[in-house]
Amino acid sequence: MKLRDDLGTLEGYHSPQVDVAVRLNTNESPYPPPDAWREALLDELRGTAFHRYPERDALELRRAIGALHGVDPEQVLAANGSNEVIQALCLAFGGPGRKAAVFRPTYLMHSHIARITGTEVVEGERDETFALDMTELDRLVGNEQPAITFLCSPNNPTGRLEPPEAIERVLSLGAGLVVVDEAYGQFAPGSAVDQIEDGKPLVVIRTFSKTWSMAAARLGYLVGPPEIITAVEAVLLPYHLDAMKQAAGRLALRFRAEMDSRVSTIVEERGRLVAGLGELPVDVWPSAANFILFRPRAKDGDKVWQELVERSVLVRNCANWPRLEGCLRVTVGTAEENDAFLSALGEVLA
Repeated sequence: MKLRDDLGTLEGYHSPQVDVAVRLNTNESPYPPPDAWREALLDELRGTAFHRYPERDALELRRAIGALHGVDPEQVLAANGSNEVIQALCLAFGGPGRKAAVFRPTYLMHSHIARITGTEVVEGERDETFALDMTELDRLVGNEQPAITFLCSPNNPTGRLEPPEAIERVLSLGAGLVVVDEAYGQFAPGSAVDQIEDGKPLVVIRTFSKTWSMAAARLGYLVGPPEIITAVEAVLLPYHLDAMKQAAGRLALRFRAEMDSRVSTIVEERGRLVAGLGELPVDVWPSAANFILFRPRAKDGDKVWQELVERSVLVRNCANWPRLEGCLRVTVGTAEENDAFLSALGEVLA
């Protein structure tokens, strides 16, 4: 058996899972779901006909998500995490002979999944502040005419928002589908969902993993014009979304007030973390997400990461990623976790 030639050097996407007291490396919610959600889910599962296939179209869940965003269920597609959404988009609109554009540094899975589907990846660079450079955007999209352009807002791992005018700029170049990944959108003002219109090649990806405290469930969704949703549905496997996942997502949306309160707490803690980092010898980038990118000024990033692990604190090591030399990324945790991180980092940098 011979692997496809274009996959021979492709590495997987990994985040080390180390046994530590404070784990702030994967941008999960630091809080578990509400107990009332757990009880509601257990009650519903008791009546689930597990000998039958799940609802193929996940229509009840799509209605609930649509109500959250003020759109019709025909404008929503739910899937097994936002990564399955990205894969389905690449299968439907990418593939051999087509290109996907990304602007580094950004979420590595956009490029990774595109390559897996046989889509050629073309890369542009962000400016020195990690903002989108309009000249570079025009150059890459205008010259390469990608079938898909991925934007991430807030961008991972930098935390920067993509302004609405940048999204409209890409659309004006007429290159194909524009995908805005808003995995961390609840922690930021505004949403590209407001820019979606029938006939406009713009879609937005969201996830239940962060705000809704459901990373273990692997549930994500797509919002876009109905014709694009229909095209993406065509490449998904039958009954791809199981009954438990559909119930978990639908019931979670009943607890919006609790989730909004948690978002407010995390945003407040984000500000406190930024202030704490500002008192240490590190460079910090503004963030609209539930994580913060920073770079130690006088100590190697790899060494800082290791010394934090030795103090039972785990953050994401971005020190060897392109354009992010020496950088680390910390997820906003609970107040106690954030205090432990700042204390440990202060010791490491002393």
